Amino acid sequence: MSRKTSDHTGIHMAQPVFHYDTHSVFNQPAPLANYNAFEADTILQYWINQFGGKHGTERLTKFGHHIGHELQEAGFLANRHAPQFETHNRFGHRVDEVIYHPAYHQLMSHAISQGHCSLPWTSEQVGEHVVRGAMAYLHTHADPGSGCPLTMTFAAVPAISVQPDVAKRWLPKILSGIYDGSNRPWYEKEGVTIGMAMTEKQGGSDVRANTTRAVPVKHAGPGQLYSLTGHKWFCSAPMCDGFLVLAQCDDRLSCFLVPRWREDGTKNPIHIQRLKDKLGNKSNASSEIEFREAHGWLLGEEGKGINTIIQMVALTRYDCMLGSSALMAQAAKEAIWHTAGRAAFGKPLHEQPLMINVLADLALEAEAALAISLRISRALDNLNDPQEAALVRSATAIGKYWICKQAVQHTYEAMECIGGVGYVEDNVTSRLYREAPVNAIWEGSGNVQCLDLLRVLKREPDTLSALLAELGKARGHYTDYDQALETAIADMADTDNLEVHARRLMEQLALCWQAATLIVYGEPWIADAFVSARLSQQKFHHYGTLPSHIDAKAIVMRAMPGSHFSKPDPSHKQETK
Repeated sequence: MSRKTSDHTGIHMAQPVFHYDTHSVFNQPAPLANYNAFEADTILQYWINQFGGKHGTERLTKFGHHIGHELQEAGFLANRHAPQFETHNRFGHRVDEVIYHPAYHQLMSHAISQGHCSLPWTSEQVGEHVVRGAMAYLHTHADPGSGCPLTMTFAAVPAISVQPDVAKRWLPKILSGIYDGSNRPWYEKEGVTIGMAMTEKQGGSDVRANTTRAVPVKHAGPGQLYSLTGHKWFCSAPMCDGFLVLAQCDDRLSCFLVPRWREDGTKNPIHIQRLKDKLGNKSNASSEIEFREAHGWLLGEEGKGINTIIQMVALTRYDCMLGSSALMAQAAKEAIWHTAGRAAFGKPLHEQPLMINVLADLALEAEAALAISLRISRALDNLNDPQEAALVRSATAIGKYWICKQAVQHTYEAMECIGGVGYVEDNVTSRLYREAPVNAIWEGSGNVQCLDLLRVLKREPDTLSALLAELGKARGHYTDYDQALETAIADMADTDNLEVHARRLMEQLALCWQAATLIVYGEPWIADAFVSARLSQQKFHHYGTLPSHIDAKAIVMRAMPGSHFSKPDPSHKQETK
């Protein structure tokens, strides 16, 4: 279009008319929102059915509806409005109170009311750990940070149960299915949450170096009140109603349940020094605290603190597996969803062979992580079986080490698939990436997991036998798998250099365990793809390097939220030995 005008000579000249509508949005997919997070997850449904959780489908469908609708927005709000710390009230009284956005309480209330913290402890139905594991996995899709107090509350039950008189008063409130986020004494509430305070500045994972001291208030012994004085470098979720704490009783490391309020209604002197300014995990408050003769009940015998609290730690490590598996699954879903609705270089991204290879690799890794996480869930459901109980003791360290490390690179790669939109805070993938490192660090970093595994395998021969029996179930299907397992077994026999090469051994065992789980319990074509990609002699350590014979598009469609797909018939399966 043009319009006429004239210059100083009076000659009419045509002038262009400009339109400044530069913000038409196209070639940008709609967000993955307002959906049922469980019903849309074909892979999660498959694995809970495989491991005995099918009876929980109705519960998980209801849970997934809220996760994919209002709780998705609650997760954004809880991370955007970080917890705020108030030392004193307006009258000058010390209150040590952390103020959360209402969305945080909304997330906590939903999870607790649905059994996130209580289901396996309150139901005799076999398979409830699998169902509860699926809930923890789905909750992470809404907000990983609030998963921290949920995990600790769930995991504290076995440790508190060590002391029957304390358990009688606390467990009914822990298992009530009621969330009460108010700042008042625990005994006035119907429902409570539990935190943990173990690490100190000088020790970190070496809790035996702790200097916090505990002395009896009146009488010594299990279930008695002690007075604790010391400092804790990390105390997650400081508004929990009670905390499992390690302290020294005459140089004997012991475990205590320390409430925020004393029996007489006064504030227990747990002074919050500050909230940590963390890389991620923003919705969850992590604090540095000081005990100034704070009262707490001794759980078990003096000097048995490690034995008591390790029951809680084992379950929180398991939840780290579930949490990191969920981060990877959500990252893969976001990448697959976004690229399905976006074109580049002349055709949809989902038709670009290289992008399909990357997406399939991400989906394959996420499924393998979920498979071994829920395999531990099934083992927890069957602890009366010595083989299953032994598997939990060895395989949890392997899974915690491997999955939590993989999540960091995995979430970044998914963010790269989305591009610049994925890097900004409006998109969930940036949160997933910042969240990913915490599970690898929390509850024992990589080296700690390696050393714990070596210690267990050395001291408990039955545990090693259970692990090898689990891996042995997959023998005879793939040459590459059989060779990888034999290599790992041979490396375990090299005891002179075992600690030096512990990380290499962990990687070997992790890959073998993932492959074995997929071979024995999974879809054959998924197992075939994993073995070919992860255990062949030409394996690579970067996403997007799947062998060309793998049906990458079928793997992507399997992971597409809400997708329907036809199972391919793999034609390149290796011959057995």
